[in-house]
Amino acid sequence: MKKVLVSLISAGLLLSAVAVLAQGPVDAPGWAEVDVMATLDNISNWLFAILLAVAVMAIIVAAYMFVTASGDPDKVKTARNFVLYALIGVIVALVARGLVLLMDRIVV
Repeated sequence: MKKVLVSLISAGLLLSAVAVLAQGPVDAPGWAEVDVMATLDNISNWLFAILLAVAVMAIIVAAYMFVTASGDPDKVKTARNFVLYALIGVIVALVARGLVLLMDRIVV
């Protein structure tokens, strides 16, 4: 099961890299034109999107585990833990993103 999850995560990261590279060449701006905060914001947006994609994949894997459990309590418990951990990850990411936005509003 771990191999399936690792494969799904790897495929998602590969597809996102291909989507970025498919946009074509972009003229690199001069160093004086680089906005560090905008760059960090873009990176955090990408990481947040990847985290949500991984959480969705984990929930899909958990649903598959629920369906194939055949009433086995250990498999059902494992599937519930997958869902629980995925939801906890999403909640932590949302809280972290909200705190960053809150601090940005307070500071600026």
